[in-house]
Amino acid sequence: MLRFLVHRIFGLLVTMFFVSIMVFIIMELPPGDYADRYAFRKFSGTGVNVTQGDIDNIRHGFGLDRPAHIRYAQWMTGILTRFDFGESFAYETSVNHVIGQRLWMTLAILYTTLILTYVLSIPIAIYAAVNRHSSVDYSLTVVSYLGLALPNFLLALVMLYVSVTVFDTSVGGLFSPEYEKAPWSLVKLGDMLQHLIIPAVVLAWSATALQLQTVRATMLDELNKLSVTAARARGIPEWKVLMKYPARLAVNPVVSTIGFDVNRIFSELPIVALVLGLPELGELLIQSYLDLDMYVAGAILMMLTFFIVIMNFVSDVALAALDPRIKLSGV
Repeated sequence: MLRFLVHRIFGLLVTMFFVSIMVFIIMELPPGDYADRYAFRKFSGTGVNVTQGDIDNIRHGFGLDRPAHIRYAQWMTGILTRFDFGESFAYETSVNHVIGQRLWMTLAILYTTLILTYVLSIPIAIYAAVNRHSSVDYSLTVVSYLGLALPNFLLALVMLYVSVTVFDTSVGGLFSPEYEKAPWSLVKLGDMLQHLIIPAVVLAWSATALQLQTVRATMLDELNKLSVTAARARGIPEWKVLMKYPARLAVNPVVSTIGFDVNRIFSELPIVALVLGLPELGELLIQSYLDLDMYVAGAILMMLTFFIVIMNFVSDVALAALDPRIKLSGV
């Protein structure tokens, strides 16, 4: 296991190195830079004639006139040594301060969604597989197909409409109005957890439907294996047979796709956040690209990619621990 962990950690570090290069290239792709945008916003409509020399001075002030490889090296040095993603041009403060609160909110939504997805899908799918062709099994099939067919943003709109028209409440945002600017406390944390339920349900809708089908199909396949028949013949209680053999192996596809689920949540979150009024990183990423505030955009892309890579690492380790058929000595 130690060799396996070292191998995977080394792969994680190499992956993040190449990701950092790709992110910096993406930061450099848009035409122009923040100096052009800054000059346009400051002097547009004022009648002031802005020369190329003026723009070059602005560019020098922001440090954008340095070669790309120098700026990349300084950017990565700040991240690795001080966890500093640089300065935001548009907000005139550190990138860490700009993305800080939104990052924690995004992660709260992410992990709440993942927990809800797996807590619902795994036990329900196992029960449906064991009770095949029952009313629960048929109902599960209908619900899962609806989850795959109904877009998350449409479900968010429906829940928003029902909450306003029927219950005279709003599901938008992550805090009640009285706690939005209040200092952190246990009461504010509880209020946030209550508001997290709705976006988590919306984002977990399609993932739960997919995992229900996946776990059910794998469970049905494992139930017919000779190892399960042999265990029953030895007189092992049925629940132990199910948990030790088919259920344990039916979870493998779920564990192996944790990184995919994280990527899917990050992809769908900006649209759902727009509908529900959630403060997350997707909207800030789009705005930073429009403003050419590239260090903010780069920091967001790096953080989101890092969490996807980390969850893939967790997926590999969990899969190796769960499945005895994986030979760690061979990696």
